[in-house]
Amino acid sequence: MAKEKKDAKKTMVLFVDRLNDLPSQLGEYYTKKLYPDLYQVYSAGPKKDMVDCDLLSVMYVQGDDLRYQFSKDFFDTEHLPEGEPYDYVIYTQKDVFDELAHKSPWQGRQILAHMGTREEFKCTDDAELADELRAMAERVRKWVKENMDDPEKLKALVSA
Repeated sequence: MAKEKKDAKKTMVLFVDRLNDLPSQLGEYYTKKLYPDLYQVYSAGPKKDMVDCDLLSVMYVQGDDLRYQFSKDFFDTEHLPEGEPYDYVIYTQKDVFDELAHKSPWQGRQILAHMGTREEFKCTDDAELADELRAMAERVRKWVKENMDDPEKLKALVSA
């Protein structure tokens, strides 16, 4: 995959969660889907794993295909832009923000938008898990729709 150079008219955004497996993937997906002309968007985490398989299934059933997304860590020079600073880094998990916000190279452009973690789910079976994943996807979609329709809105959300 070719490395992208920053498109001068697009705002560059990175969504972050611990393993780049749940809400950061959703943030990237919905931003690309809803605002392709406004943002050059990526997702990553301090570690990588794989995109949550249950999330892929639930999203696919409701008509959103995330099968082409994959987990990346901050050092993935093949899929993340090199040498171009992100305009905003959006942390989708509070614990990751608390751990990294004051140590990251993206000082002054970081946003906390906690979207939840799988550990917060209160489910006892697959149907309840699917409900929790749909609810997370809806939270992320709603946040993206409400906050990213104009890149200027992000300035007011900067947390660190």
